[in-house]
Amino acid sequence: MTSTLIEGLRSVSLDVPDLAHAEAFYTQTWNLTVAGRRGAALYLRGAGHDAYLLALHAGRRDAGMRHVTLRARSEAALDTIAAAAGKAGGAVVQPLGVLDDPAGGVGLTIRDAHGRRFQIVHGDARHEGDAPRDRPVRLAHVVLNSSTPDATRRFIEEVFDFRLIDLTAMIAFMNCNRDHHTIGVGLSDNDALNHIAFFMPDGDSLMRGGGRLKDAGYPVQWGPGRHGPGNNLFNYFIDPFGVVIEYTAEVQQVDDSYVPRGPEAWKWPAGRVDQWGLSDPPTDALKAAQRRIHFSFS
Repeated sequence: MTSTLIEGLRSVSLDVPDLAHAEAFYTQTWNLTVAGRRGAALYLRGAGHDAYLLALHAGRRDAGMRHVTLRARSEAALDTIAAAAGKAGGAVVQPLGVLDDPAGGVGLTIRDAHGRRFQIVHGDARHEGDAPRDRPVRLAHVVLNSSTPDATRRFIEEVFDFRLIDLTAMIAFMNCNRDHHTIGVGLSDNDALNHIAFFMPDGDSLMRGGGRLKDAGYPVQWGPGRHGPGNNLFNYFIDPFGVVIEYTAEVQQVDDSYVPRGPEAWKWPAGRVDQWGLSDPPTDALKAAQRRIHFSFS
């Protein structure tokens, strides 16, 4: 189940009200490293091959989401995506050009009919990777809430050639590569960012990361546990600005033999919120944060 256009999720770009505080949290606690700076922007990388995973921009009073960055399989795919965006009710908001950030390459930015922005890049820099112990390796997925989930799902299918891999009562899981899902569409009454998931090298790293966050005053908001769709381990947290972030590991790998399932297949017994049945439900603070961060257009 592979997109002909998109290789995978590269990075996410956020606005933050306090760049110094964001740098301290995401380097000392979340365990990313500085990849570079451009003016009032900070770029942070993980232990894997991507030049950076998170771009943080200063200047706004509240946190917001600028765009999700996807990596195209070819430069020709960028033109295909630009044309498809218009046909699907979206638009190109930044035309194809050379990118001035630590990853470089070429790219363009599009939006859907409800303002979600996606940057698509090709030819960006990659690294050999570092020793991954207890550090996020890459981004695993991003979940975007949608008040019009069918339309959002169609846009992702028609513009990026993603496929619906599983559907629960709360999320449509969209697939583009061997990872079970790369984008989730939250079935919601709002269009906020639900969460950003960072892939950890193993379960021990995920758990030690949870301990590190707890020691720093950021308690687990949901987890530890193992999800149904994707079969992945999880620990959820809220960053200093209200952004929901997840450590995940052991993401299910799929191929064309995987049979998609609907909501009836993903119901837990009473009192359970995951496969194990050990975790408490998501906290009220987490649920509120999953409605708070919206796309910004600075």
